Amino acid sequence: MEKITLKMLAYSLVASLMVFGCAEDFLEETNPVELSKNSFWLTIDDLETGLNSVYNAFKDGSVLRIADEYNRSDMTFPGWGRPNTSNEYWLQTFTNASNAPNDKWAALYKGIFRANQVLEAAENLYPDFKGEVKERADLVIAQARTFRGLFYFYLHSGFNNGAVPIFDFVPANQEEYYQSISSASTVQEFFRADLEFGAENLPVVYSQGKKGRLTSGAAIALLGKSYLYEEDYAMAERYFKTIIDDHPYALAPDISENFTTKGEFNEESILEIGYSINYKEAISVWGQDQNSSTLNFVFAPAGAGGWRSVYPSIWLNAEYRKEALDMTDPRNTVIATVLEPNGAPATYTEDDLDANGLDEDGIKRTVGEVKTETRPRRFSLRASASIAIPDDEDTDYYLATSAQGGDYNNSEHSYYRKHTNWDIIDNEKELAPTFPRSGINMRVIRLADVYLMYAESLIKGGSDDSGVEEALIYVNKVRRRSGLRLLGLSNTGEFPINDHDDVQYNANSLMDHLMYIERPLELCLEGNAIRTLDLRRWGITKQRFQDLSTKQYWADNYPFVSEKGKFETKWGSIVLTESNGSEPKSQWTEFEQAASNYLDNIHGYWPIPNSEETANPKLYDTE
Repeated sequence: MEKITLKMLAYSLVASLMVFGCAEDFLEETNPVELSKNSFWLTIDDLETGLNSVYNAFKDGSVLRIADEYNRSDMTFPGWGRPNTSNEYWLQTFTNASNAPNDKWAALYKGIFRANQVLEAAENLYPDFKGEVKERADLVIAQARTFRGLFYFYLHSGFNNGAVPIFDFVPANQEEYYQSISSASTVQEFFRADLEFGAENLPVVYSQGKKGRLTSGAAIALLGKSYLYEEDYAMAERYFKTIIDDHPYALAPDISENFTTKGEFNEESILEIGYSINYKEAISVWGQDQNSSTLNFVFAPAGAGGWRSVYPSIWLNAEYRKEALDMTDPRNTVIATVLEPNGAPATYTEDDLDANGLDEDGIKRTVGEVKTETRPRRFSLRASASIAIPDDEDTDYYLATSAQGGDYNNSEHSYYRKHTNWDIIDNEKELAPTFPRSGINMRVIRLADVYLMYAESLIKGGSDDSGVEEALIYVNKVRRRSGLRLLGLSNTGEFPINDHDDVQYNANSLMDHLMYIERPLELCLEGNAIRTLDLRRWGITKQRFQDLSTKQYWADNYPFVSEKGKFETKWGSIVLTESNGSEPKSQWTEFEQAASNYLDNIHGYWPIPNSEETANPKLYDTE
């Protein structure tokens, strides 16, 4: 135990003093060197350099642990080889010895220790600062405290029902590392104080060249989330409305800008982690998650160089497939090639044209010209930006002319587009031939999430159905951005001329829509365990697994003509929710083991890791 603890102490004190370049693109700089306190923490420049190490801690992939957190929810199937899997998170058999809770715990406390070191040094140096230097120090302190609040918010919402050890100082010896857990309410009070400080002292926006820095909007959004998770809807509503009214965020016009390298740090982004494909020689190839994202290989199909370790769940595929389009939106109308029954492109023949070469619509054509038709999009813009479906003929996939660029074999019915570079390359190995590396930024909080949380606060915080009308406005803002049919009665709301589903919603029905459609389809694979935490706080995790475990799905084939003009078929790749004359596809049953294994008091939160229990003899000493 002493060996483990000393190792933790040495690691945190040395790692906290890693230096990162202070250039304009600081979020993509690492360049670590070891320094001692005798030569560091002496100037405002040292404080800003130390703060960069806190940003770098936030970039550690284990802080969000996207794949494992979402495998705990209803959003995924983990890996090829249906219907069997040994993934302990999906099966709900994980323990305190599992990698995910141990690594996430370590990553969050690493960030806390780095933030504390910046704050301690700032406190020591602050009396000597004046003028512009003092202003710079104030900004460093606000960012460091906000990060500490963020890390503790993630610990509070993720581990041990919120009861974890609090560090508001830098341990100077082994004994000071032995801190017992504090109550969930004490932890909550602690992190909210840090976030409130950030909300009051961080700028709304920064000057040019500082994209990615923490803003007051990020602190306020985190506070709103914390109150929503506590079911304090009045306070949550207040914070979210502040974001909406007093900050310059707007929905990006194209939802896909939130998931690719092209739309990084756009107008919708409230909190975002900046990544780069630049390889740092000083860091091992498997330690690049503090510079590059490692998720591209996790979600990409094998044919595009990925490991296909995580797929969309089948219910999610089915819901994306049936999203209704708003046909008043011109983006939902496409000009497409007409295909023959065998899948080959149809062409005009002499029989199709009159003596003047005009078709039935009076348009001049030539014999042999490929026929086209004007038709609705096959799938919604949101669906096409989020997952790859084999018959999505309107969206490229890894530079193929449609989603047919995927494999779709071995019962692989779809792939996540999010976190992959499907829009700029034809194979993930073009970026990194032997190990994962991607420059796609991680969007942690964006305005669409705030809109939907604000809508929830209105629904749950109102009396009877009093909040439904305003909540519909914000749900429909999100839907309209993706060209989706709006909710509510026709000719009503903020966008009366758009298509509506003509349903009279009440608090219960609109809340059901948020829980089972809008939030999961809009925010899949994003943020800090959004879906896992949503299911838990709504109290529906066990019931959700049970309901999904009873569903049956059928498969259909998809014939198509390849880019080489060859007639091919993606066998059994199309998800159907009704029988097409065949038996249900047995490989497509889901969550049967989770429905049996999941227990709220065991699996709702991550347990305190065994690494902490082994190293800390005072962990449970609360007297």
